[in-house]
Amino acid sequence: MASLWLLSLLLLFPLCLFFLKKKLQVKTHTKNHPPGPPCLPIIGNLHQLGVLPHQPLWQYSKKYGPVMLVKLGRVPTVIISSSEAAKELLKTHDLSSCSRPLLTGAGKLSYSYLDIAFTPYGDYWRDMRKLCVLELFSIKRVQSFKFAREEEVSLLIDSVLKSSSSPVDLSEKAMTLTANIICRVAFGKSFQERGFGHERFQEVIREAVALLGSFYAADYFPYVGWIVDRITGLHARLERSFQEFDTFYQKVIDDHIQKGTRDETQQEEDIIDVLLELEKSHRERSGGFQFSKDNIKAILMNIFLAGVHSTATTLVWAMSELIRNPRVIEKAQTEIRNCIGDKRKVCESKIEKFEYLKLILKETLRLHPPGPLVVPRETMTQFSINGYDVHPKTRIQVNVWAIGRDPTKWRNPEEFYPERFIDSSVDYRGMHYELLPFGGGRRGCPGISMGIAIVELALANLLFCFNWRLPCNMKMEDINMEEAPGLAIYKKEPLLLMPTAYQHVSRD
Repeated sequence: MASLWLLSLLLLFPLCLFFLKKKLQVKTHTKNHPPGPPCLPIIGNLHQLGVLPHQPLWQYSKKYGPVMLVKLGRVPTVIISSSEAAKELLKTHDLSSCSRPLLTGAGKLSYSYLDIAFTPYGDYWRDMRKLCVLELFSIKRVQSFKFAREEEVSLLIDSVLKSSSSPVDLSEKAMTLTANIICRVAFGKSFQERGFGHERFQEVIREAVALLGSFYAADYFPYVGWIVDRITGLHARLERSFQEFDTFYQKVIDDHIQKGTRDETQQEEDIIDVLLELEKSHRERSGGFQFSKDNIKAILMNIFLAGVHSTATTLVWAMSELIRNPRVIEKAQTEIRNCIGDKRKVCESKIEKFEYLKLILKETLRLHPPGPLVVPRETMTQFSINGYDVHPKTRIQVNVWAIGRDPTKWRNPEEFYPERFIDSSVDYRGMHYELLPFGGGRRGCPGISMGIAIVELALANLLFCFNWRLPCNMKMEDINMEEAPGLAIYKKEPLLLMPTAYQHVSRD
């Protein structure tokens, strides 16, 4: 009997060693995750992020590296903070990481709103993305809205001229400008013409953007977080905000349907016209992607929340940096005024000649990307970045704000110096990973051309038509450059400047 037990042990011992070795290999393999700061039970690293998470995450990346793992509540999240790691993610592993987490807070409110930005990767998302890229934001389509941009920028200049004896709130002016342009592009008329005052609209936009950038417990604590969101009232506030948008969108859609054709005063069809035609063509064919009015509202919500606020904040940041750098603003004004001559305003056809203006915009987007942390991706398969394993269902965020300040890529990264882009091919459209203000890969922003066209035309006219100075006895160092939290990072304090009309403008 003893010999039988001994024989069994001898036979089982190699088998046990084999399984133990396999277990150790698996254990070692699963521990090959990126480094990161220590976390607390339950809340993880949430307490370390503050109201502007891109800033502390940048500091932590200096210690733990450009590929860093943090726990946001119960959700493992990889933070990318270098151009090399961003390239590996967005180019090599784009398809493996281009889904979106199924958010239970902001991302799932008001039926399909925000579904282009937040929908997980799949056939539906691909169809919606294709529609936006080919039908709504193509170069030809963006150019077709040139008249709206030029007319609204002209109204902006006229409004500044009328108030040139007192400080001008450029933050408010920029928001009104971008809201009116995008409203005309989308609906054919400005907000005032649609019976929706711009002041009220700005309030609604700011509320929605702030709420979307808020902390939703349900997104980090599955199954129980929704209770906290309802107790705090965040869920109800966002629903009310989106309901106001819904009422407005429905009214505009109904107006288009009742009229049947575009207003005679419209020079071009607007986005609602395009979308209603697409809905009709999809309704008349059987099978395939079904396009509804809820999808139209979702696209409109993406356009407004992604377009109005981010475009306005970029314009404000650019003017803030220029007023702090007299050499740069003088050089830009000289370039523009030498080209425009004695004309009253800058038309869009001249923009391509302003090379220095384009350098200024690149430098602004480097230091002040509209979304410092790209909307989170979710991995679909396992892959490696910088030798670290990233597992399925892991969230990934690219800290483009940190990448724009990487001293290994940018000399004196905190300095506003547009000349750094002279003779450089680096651009902001997602193909150069050291400059990613609009993200990259399959999830890159499809509306880049529209936003850039607005900022370039507005900035060129503000620089051509006016000389700018600080009000009262303010000095350049008194300008508050602090950031305010939200979906898009805007300037915490409004930008107040005193304009003096340029001679060619003032004598007309």
